[in-house]
Amino acid sequence: MQRLNGRERILTALRREEPDVVPHMELWFSPVVADKILPGGSIEDVTEYLDIDGIAYYTVSMEKYDILDGGKGIIRDKWGVIKRDTGQTTPHPIEAPIKSEKDLEAYIPPDPDDPSRYEPLKKMVGRFKGERAIVAIIEQPFMRVNEIRGAQDHFMDMIVNPNLILQLNDIVVAHHLKTIKNFIEIGADVIGFSGDLATKDGPMASPRHLEKFGIDPLGKLVAFAHRHGLPCILHSDGNIMPIMELLLGSGGIDGLHPIDPVAGLDIGVMKEKYGDRVCLIGSIDCGPLMMWGTKEQVRLAVKENIRKAGQGGGLIAASSHSIQSKTKPENYVEMVKAIREYGR
Repeated sequence: MQRLNGRERILTALRREEPDVVPHMELWFSPVVADKILPGGSIEDVTEYLDIDGIAYYTVSMEKYDILDGGKGIIRDKWGVIKRDTGQTTPHPIEAPIKSEKDLEAYIPPDPDDPSRYEPLKKMVGRFKGERAIVAIIEQPFMRVNEIRGAQDHFMDMIVNPNLILQLNDIVVAHHLKTIKNFIEIGADVIGFSGDLATKDGPMASPRHLEKFGIDPLGKLVAFAHRHGLPCILHSDGNIMPIMELLLGSGGIDGLHPIDPVAGLDIGVMKEKYGDRVCLIGSIDCGPLMMWGTKEQVRLAVKENIRKAGQGGGLIAASSHSIQSKTKPENYVEMVKAIREYGR
């Protein structure tokens, strides 16, 4: 088979076809681990150093915040959500800006055309375009509305005040359509959507409510990307099995991440049931294995991952969530080596 570059491998897998080697990339990568692998190096440097097939740009991780209380790490994001910064990739929301319908009257979402949001993406495109897949990630509407309204009120409103949630969905979808348009014009190869729809026990709401308030608005964004020729990846932890048909139907996604083993998902079962309809991404344990396991254990996990889901293509080998700050750098390097070895 002809040797492909990283971009070609990722796009081939997303078409559910078989590339020359099972591709690899991570949607989130701790800069702490990058610095340990390549002292003084960035995530972009490690991507090139290890010849990783793709790289992700996540708008939230590049977000500029208003500092409300530096000592306590209390900040406000551009959507007006007050959060606590714990030093990890994404701060934790603690207060929502939309406490009632009256708050909608004066609510102004962030500017999707703010050029500062796109500078890191432009640098990635300048460095990697045509060689490695560039995945531009934005929050899926369900997650964004959940933060704007507040989690408890969001879930209650699906039943007692659905029109408010539909209005918030419209605000987020309009913003995201402009953002995705900018991603495409800058040169992204793939659009990613983050934000969980399920816990380890099952979907966060009934399939009927998730379809109306989460998956339908997501589908509008996916359809827009598809009209411009870009495939779409959805990230959702948890047991999403009861809503898989919705994700592949009205959701229209091309890739699913991370096939969460903590929620009981087995990538072999997912391959058998859905491998002809969606590219599977992930499932190599990002927790105890990558943090405390041995290199040999990592190699065995990679081998099993590819044995279960690599045949015929449609697999992007990756961790079961992200390369977190506590990941042993030598384990990640071993994972990349093993994917190259066993993925041929």
